[in-house]
Amino acid sequence: MLRAMPVRIHFTTEDMARTRFAEAPRPLLELNIALRQLQERSHPTRFGQWRRESLRRLSPKVQQLFDLIPSTGWSVGFLGLPAAEDIEEVLDQIRALSAARVRQEMEVWAGRDHQRPVPAWTQSLGSDKALLLELTDVAAHVHQHVIAPYQQRIDALSAADQALRRRQAAHGGLHTLLSGLNPRHIKWKPPVLELTMASGADDDIHLSGRGLLLIPSFFGVASPVLGVSAEPQPYLTYPIRRDDTDLALPPAETARVLSTVPDSLTMLLGHTRAIVLWTIAHHPGCTTTELARHAGISPASASQHATVLRTAGLTTTVRHHNTALHTTTPLGTSLLSTTA
Repeated sequence: MLRAMPVRIHFTTEDMARTRFAEAPRPLLELNIALRQLQERSHPTRFGQWRRESLRRLSPKVQQLFDLIPSTGWSVGFLGLPAAEDIEEVLDQIRALSAARVRQEMEVWAGRDHQRPVPAWTQSLGSDKALLLELTDVAAHVHQHVIAPYQQRIDALSAADQALRRRQAAHGGLHTLLSGLNPRHIKWKPPVLELTMASGADDDIHLSGRGLLLIPSFFGVASPVLGVSAEPQPYLTYPIRRDDTDLALPPAETARVLSTVPDSLTMLLGHTRAIVLWTIAHHPGCTTTELARHAGISPASASQHATVLRTAGLTTTVRHHNTALHTTTPLGTSLLSTTA
């Protein structure tokens, strides 16, 4: 088997000084990556249930976005804008694109290598404003059903990742940060950053003093996404981590984040207690410490809510040495099934 050649990003001292971290995933870029994941069958533990549930919720019009953002290969440039930090703001930017800009980007996209023909309907995007607005509405619909239900938990993980990066920077500087981004696909060999891309691309890129914007991604768990021509500076994605021991968020943790606690259960039990019951059901036999970590609350709070749920007959607790192990009862399981 031929070994994939890397893309090599060459850094100068000025590039090092201007390289920075984005504080959170960029919404349209993250939607772009999520749309690729929806069309994949890889990472079934991480994304299998999320794919099935998302595809059931989506309008058939999502095929328009699948045409422009295939599972592999190039996507249309304006559907991966990394600048805006608010989804509504970035969708308004797409709606406001000039016909000339859309035609230019569609021509660039159509001119790249494709494994399948360019869909005929896309040829009208640069001249039909109504079609562009319809496409933008589809993107808003997809974001609402594919990412928005999990946004709060993704934001919490992103904040934890940022805290980790700040700690790394304090102890080891930018060299430590670049070395730990995504060791399987991103290797720091000063002054060159080597990327193993999904496309197998082999190229040398000189940043020319622009530096690099490093963007965390929840859905981009493997190969990075690189935007060389982005303004005001090129960007590179890396997977969100939880702590120093993880190269990326563990598959089971990713799957838990993409599980939605039913609104009816939240109304019945309250937000935190509903999450605790949901977490115990998805992690049977978990300790109080594990329950607290998975639910994103303090151990004291986890213990208190577990006691209330046990008293109500929704969970049971057994002791192993000095450790409490929590599991849902048939009544708790039935309640979860009914509310879901």
